[in-house]
Amino acid sequence: MIGPDAPYEVHEIPDFTLECGETLRPARVAYQTYGTLNDDKSNAIVYPTWYSGRHWDNEWLIGPGMALDPDRWFIIVPNMLGNGLSSSPSNTPPPWDRARFPRISVRDNVASQYRLVTEVFGIETLPLVLGWSMGAGQSFQWAVSHPEMVQRILPFCGSARTAPHNKVFLEGVKAALTADCAFEGGWYSPDELPITGLRAAARVYAGWGYSQAFYWDEVWRELDYTSLEDFLVGFWEGFFLDDRDPDNLLTMLDTWWRGDVGTTPGFSSTEEALASIRARAIVMPAEKDLYFPPEDEEWEVSHMPNAELRVIPGVWGHFAGAGQNPADTAVIDAAVAELLAADPGK
Repeated sequence: MIGPDAPYEVHEIPDFTLECGETLRPARVAYQTYGTLNDDKSNAIVYPTWYSGRHWDNEWLIGPGMALDPDRWFIIVPNMLGNGLSSSPSNTPPPWDRARFPRISVRDNVASQYRLVTEVFGIETLPLVLGWSMGAGQSFQWAVSHPEMVQRILPFCGSARTAPHNKVFLEGVKAALTADCAFEGGWYSPDELPITGLRAAARVYAGWGYSQAFYWDEVWRELDYTSLEDFLVGFWEGFFLDDRDPDNLLTMLDTWWRGDVGTTPGFSSTEEALASIRARAIVMPAEKDLYFPPEDEEWEVSHMPNAELRVIPGVWGHFAGAGQNPADTAVIDAAVAELLAADPGK
């Protein structure tokens, strides 16, 4: 595919007022596209990024012969606000830089993506919106905010509302990042990131990203790590030290923490918002996901009028949705193909 070194596009929104009441002037939405938009603009799919992910991190589910085949579909991958490519603490000039960067909601992300899709491409219908983790949350929000536009959604390993136990996990990540004395309230030098906090956050994440069974069975050996410590340092610490800025991580963490389609204007509850979704949906939690367990998504699906719960089996936990395990990738890809082939109204 295109990969991290390829050029990408940026859509600038001159005055973008956020739900918190502050305005980005401009808001910058970085994005990559795959495939060609057809003449009637009916083949566009939106596939948002996830917590700290960049557009190239979604490419494992896109390719010739896959359900998201660029020869047939026009796939738009917008980068989340706060991820370091779109408007973020790390790339916004003063006075809204770094620790002063405003709060971002899931709906702010969807609103910016809607502006991208309609203003740049003139698209009026989306056959599918899908995503992993926070990308799943954005998929749910797209269906609630733009029911007339979104025909299908496939959220995998994510939720429409951040659960209390999930918030406990996020508080651990936040505490690790901010406890580093070099963090300095978010005003650290961009050239000297608080590495101790990033490494500590990686260790917190390590206990949640994969399941207990994944560690019991030493499945990390399938990723070519030679010991548990090798995995903790080589994968987890390496992940967080891969150009991930703490202020950016905290911005996206806050977005995740407050995610709830039920707080969309016009709705009084999460149940009411879920019931309003017209899109046909396959909701895919992972069997042993510690963030978004199947029972949480079973509850959400029970309130959606045109949705199916389909659990991804296995021990990979939350990272069943990350493209690391070929068996999980095959399950997700097959569901995407089935959903795209189905009548969205039935």
